[in-house]
Amino acid sequence: MIRILGLVAALMFAIPAFAQPLPANIDKQNAIVIDTTKGRIVIELRTDIAPKHAERIKQLARDGFYNNVPFHRVMDGFMAQTGDGQNFNGTGGSKYPNLKAEFSNVPFKRGVVGMARAASPDSANSQFFIAFADASFLNGKYTVVGNVVSGMDVVDQLKKAPAGSASGTVTDPDKMLKVQVASDIK
Repeated sequence: MIRILGLVAALMFAIPAFAQPLPANIDKQNAIVIDTTKGRIVIELRTDIAPKHAERIKQLARDGFYNNVPFHRVMDGFMAQTGDGQNFNGTGGSKYPNLKAEFSNVPFKRGVVGMARAASPDSANSQFFIAFADASFLNGKYTVVGNVVSGMDVVDQLKKAPAGSASGTVTDPDKMLKVQVASDIK
């Protein structure tokens, strides 16, 4: 019962986010809209540098895989990670095979979206992260898949792990309530 009331409350606060117009001049075929417990984030996918990763994110959004998935790892000044629609804690992936890395020269800086992975460069699957600030130490080591074009103020509001937490794991994290390809929104 408490979970149902919590979900109803979260949806009530999210209703204004669902009604927000999309930024002008985005390619709706290659943008995802993430309605979160804090508001709306719009990401333009970089099909020019990471076509397979961009397609995977769109595919998973259309599958509903990302709906109600937490931002399980959020480290102040570094990044917010999400996308584990299997285990909801950062240990899972999707039913699809891992992707071969699509590294580029695009630097990791505020608002850049990268694909999370395990030790192997070719192990990205469903999880992604949004950089809060410069993260140039990731350049050439993680696939850049997009850029936040609207909603970095929302990303900034996500609940963060306690200061000094090495893992960045968040207790009672904020969630992606609904994730859609922009062109699919009616």
